[in-house]
Amino acid sequence: MGILKTILVILLVYYLFRLLARWFAPKLFVYAARRTEERFKEQFGDYQSFKQEEDRPVGDVSIDKKPTNSNRSSSDVGEYIEFEELE
Repeated sequence: MGILKTILVILLVYYLFRLLARWFAPKLFVYAARRTEERFKEQFGDYQSFKQEEDRPVGDVSIDKKPTNSNRSSSDVGEYIEFEELE
């Protein structure tokens, strides 16, 4: 009789957990998603305000010169080592 009561209690707890999860899981996920969205807005809101300050008015053109790269070839690259194939 004790085993039957134990199995009955386990099944009751299992079905009660499923019922509560079905009711509260969607609300919990919505809450977590809302909190995550707020954190992203906090973090990236600063970036957006910084980005907007940098923007120029529409039609304003500026030309930046490409930095000059000195393509110098150095003879101090290293030694050349010749390898032989062994058979």
